[in-house]
Amino acid sequence: QVQVVESGGGLVQAGGSLRLSCAASGSIFSINDMGWYRQAPGKQRELVLTITSGGSTNYADSVKGRFTISRDNTKNTVSLQMNSLEPEDTAVYYCYGKIKSWRGSTFRVYWGQGTQVTVSS
Repeated sequence: QVQVVESGGGLVQAGGSLRLSCAASGSIFSINDMGWYRQAPGKQRELVLTITSGGSTNYADSVKGRFTISRDNTKNTVSLQMNSLEPEDTAVYYCYGKIKSWRGSTFRVYWGQGTQVTVSS
């Protein structure tokens, strides 16, 4: 059994900062990519930031220069530091990990339950 759990969402004023954390746990053999997606009301889920096990990152253009991602491979955790937040960043943020469990033969994507981020103007 593999679990991905996020924490750290909340309400913040525009221009403020928030830090989201995510931990993968369970019968994990290996983790490839980890990262964050978000989904605003009435919109599709979209990529925010991802990071490979080697540290390569992929950013959405809308968050470049404002959001950063970090990862601790020894703890199976990933964090999202969000600065200069804008009302348009309001969404449910989902952590994911591309994980191979001890029982599995391939990597599959596991999602967290999501955490709400609300940015007021």
